[in-house]
Amino acid sequence: MLAAERYDRIVEMVNVKGSMRVSELSEYCRVTEETIRRDLDRLEQAGRLRRSHGGAVSVKEEQPEIPYRVRETTHAEEKKRIALSALSMIRPGDRILLDASTTAGYMAANMPDMPLTVLTNSIQVATELSSRDKIEVISTGGQLAQRSLSFVGPLAERSLETYHVDKLFLSCKGVHLEGGGISESNELQARLKQKMVGISDQVILLADTSKFGVRAFARVTGLNAVHAVITDQSLDDDLIERLNSYDISITTV
Repeated sequence: MLAAERYDRIVEMVNVKGSMRVSELSEYCRVTEETIRRDLDRLEQAGRLRRSHGGAVSVKEEQPEIPYRVRETTHAEEKKRIALSALSMIRPGDRILLDASTTAGYMAANMPDMPLTVLTNSIQVATELSSRDKIEVISTGGQLAQRSLSFVGPLAERSLETYHVDKLFLSCKGVHLEGGGISESNELQARLKQKMVGISDQVILLADTSKFGVRAFARVTGLNAVHAVITDQSLDDDLIERLNSYDISITTV
């Protein structure tokens, strides 16, 4: 494969998925990770993508949401480990809020049947929990975002204002320590997640390392609103130290 062809394929893959790791691009293009890093440097200089921690992120403005089924297979093992760790933070009687992330979907799929109230804007989460007799599931309703299988918009936002929860399990498109904190791919998702943060006593951020260093289109909230982060073990010690400066509890899995 010629270098120019490889550049085009890298940009295409990053644009489709929103972000990709060096290791994934190396495997896809069948070249070394060092070659991919050089490619990413050149593509960033050309303005075709932006480097992130351990990979690259698309520079297309207001990214369309990546379809749920595509996100479900991206960093799947990391997300499953994060989801299982998050479940250990739930206690009987809790009132929790799950967003429409694939990590929340893995949480719902593995959630034990115990007395809980689960508020969600996710069709996938509600479906997964429908067979649990002891869990009360409340859906926000609202405008259906087909790609993410979630409810968004003014009706969903007003629905959230009716409730108060103990714990919010929140994912996102990007986490940037200097760039405003947590961000999402579009304004509708960002506005809804702002409401989620506002009605929650404890905000638990679920983010694999591909999310760090990424500044997506729409800001959700600063890191000062986050109480805990669950991530995978690839997170750099420097990033962990900087997160600790926000008085955030860090769990790596």
